[in-house]
Amino acid sequence: MTVDEFQALLKKVTTSIEGKTVDAALGEQLNKEFPADSAEFQAIAAGCKTGIEEGWLCENEHGGIRYGRPIKPTDDLAGCSVDVVLMKDLKGPHHKHPNGEIDMVIPTQGDAKFDGKGAGWVVYGPDTAHNPTVTDGEAIVLYLLPGGAIEFTR
Repeated sequence: MTVDEFQALLKKVTTSIEGKTVDAALGEQLNKEFPADSAEFQAIAAGCKTGIEEGWLCENEHGGIRYGRPIKPTDDLAGCSVDVVLMKDLKGPHHKHPNGEIDMVIPTQGDAKFDGKGAGWVVYGPDTAHNPTVTDGEAIVLYLLPGGAIEFTR
């Protein structure tokens, strides 16, 4: 799989969210339109796993977190960048989402949860902040960041 093929997997999702307010209602929409057991969700999850196995996704590591940004903000994906992390039972670095954050949670081991949520979509609105936390196993989390905006805090 190539980065272009991976980006193509995300196109249907980003077309669906383009122009919408980044808020909890968007998360509900994504969980209805692209639930964890849907073909689209499963294809993206498989693409993440393949990219990690091939070494071009989550190519960096720090503090037990594997991570990477394979796609910078692009109009082809509604102005979003794509970041992917692989975490197991740990709390990540605190950060703020100036334009919001749209997260796809893909448990890979155990009953993994991201910020208390299992497989599916979690959306944080603009100017929210958190320590991303995976509990009860290992999960891949794909982050769509409008404008690629993220601010790490100390």
